[in-house]
Amino acid sequence: MNVKDIKDPTFLKNLNYKQLNELSLDIRNFLIDSISKTGGHLASNLGVVELTIALHRVFDSPKDKIFFDVGHQSYVHKILTGRANQFDKLRQYHGLSGFQKRDESIHDVWEAGHSSTALSAALGMCIARDLDNKDYCVVPVVGDGALSSGMSLEALNEIGE
Repeated sequence: MNVKDIKDPTFLKNLNYKQLNELSLDIRNFLIDSISKTGGHLASNLGVVELTIALHRVFDSPKDKIFFDVGHQSYVHKILTGRANQFDKLRQYHGLSGFQKRDESIHDVWEAGHSSTALSAALGMCIARDLDNKDYCVVPVVGDGALSSGMSLEALNEIGE
């Protein structure tokens, strides 16, 4: 599959496991090729390929809110939401951001360059959703050591209440 042909994540629901594995390989090859030219966060994105595919297969973005605590782990999310054709300008002036950017896509619901804000954001989104009597999932992806910060621990305490 040419990842540059991806428009949105809805196609994932129709793929079998063999096709999902092939897509994972295609995305990894694309990331290695693209990032070797532009620079960017390679390892952190290679590590979340299957996770991000699974999230977009199970949940319905943009209705469901999927976002990454560590924004530099969102490259696969960007590919699955139709932005692979912009990777030649990744992290360049007027190019694709290296992090989630709300004005870049309706699939980007939170902006954070670095860690530890997703749990607080998720709690706020859930409270707002419930107050508005809406029905959608809020899915913060927490990684890269984000749980070791005081802000994440504070959010966990608040979520527990």
